[in-house]
Amino acid sequence: RRQFLGAAGLSSTAAALLPLLKPAGASAALEALAGHPGPADAIAQDESFWFTVQQAFDVDRSLINLNNGGVSPTPAIALQAMQAHWEFANRNPSYNEFRIQALHKEEIRRCLAAAFGCDPEEMAITRNTSESMQIVQCGMELRRGDEVLTTTQDYPRMITTWKQRVRRDGIALSQFSIPTPAEDPEEIVALFKQHLTPRTKAILMCHVNTTTGQILPVQRVVRMAREAGVPVIVDGAHSFGHLDFTLPDLDCDYFGTSLHKWLCAPRGTGFLFVRKDRIRGIWPLLAAPEALDDDIRKFEEVGGHPKAPYLAIAEALTFHQGIGPARKAARLRYLRDRWAQPLTESSRVRFYTSLKPEFSCGIAT
Repeated sequence: RRQFLGAAGLSSTAAALLPLLKPAGASAALEALAGHPGPADAIAQDESFWFTVQQAFDVDRSLINLNNGGVSPTPAIALQAMQAHWEFANRNPSYNEFRIQALHKEEIRRCLAAAFGCDPEEMAITRNTSESMQIVQCGMELRRGDEVLTTTQDYPRMITTWKQRVRRDGIALSQFSIPTPAEDPEEIVALFKQHLTPRTKAILMCHVNTTTGQILPVQRVVRMAREAGVPVIVDGAHSFGHLDFTLPDLDCDYFGTSLHKWLCAPRGTGFLFVRKDRIRGIWPLLAAPEALDDDIRKFEEVGGHPKAPYLAIAEALTFHQGIGPARKAARLRYLRDRWAQPLTESSRVRFYTSLKPEFSCGIAT
């Protein structure tokens, strides 16, 4: 058990506080995955390797589901862990949840921060991307006449959030369209730069577009925007657990994601990254005490909520790392190309997504 939990970065103290977990099957699966060495592109076509991965999930195979990006099934080890945490909390809720499981959550924060490549004190555990994004969008100090910039292809809920601030606070929303498909990163950067004005106070952009799967040049946009003094909010709903990257590859100011998508964690889990020097400048969605003004945990002040889904993130993260982010991304591209490449030969089909690996991964339209 210590070895298994150690793979997720959990301490032996945390392991001792998880008496209900029985991850022997999970350990066997991870050992089987580790026994398949080789480059990611070669593993992508190794059906014996992916058969082992497949057995970790209990899914309805009577329906062919081509949309796992909205909500992914959770591997059995994470479901079992979540159930164990629920039962443990239920035995003595006031003590077990508030005194013990609250401490476990700090271990999860450290695990996620290590995987993302940030300081744990910059990592808030949330319920989904929408909550993460709206914490920043609604918490920024914006005054009448200030402007925010995004695209017409960004996620509707995020655009709706800006439009509410237009109605409520009198800010201005500027939008433009990205070519589909887009294969020139500098063209995208130039479009963002072209629409910047002296009134622009923030840029919102997707890392991976939810409709087309387009991978956007986040780091290049961030560098351009930083020269103009404009922070960048990155919607990472479809990138974390999907693409092989860490924070230094983006260098953004804010990043939010859902963990029940590509990481396959339990439903209702996500995270928000806020650069340490920007935490004070963002108001939480729900009120937090003044003592937390500089604390990332102020964004987690949502009242009573179960800890079990959050704590089971550890098993989902271990499973993801056992597969290997690069292997996973290569497999997703391989599966995408199995159906997409033959269709490129048809004059009746138009692709809105570039199939070049640097511009898309597991999503194509």
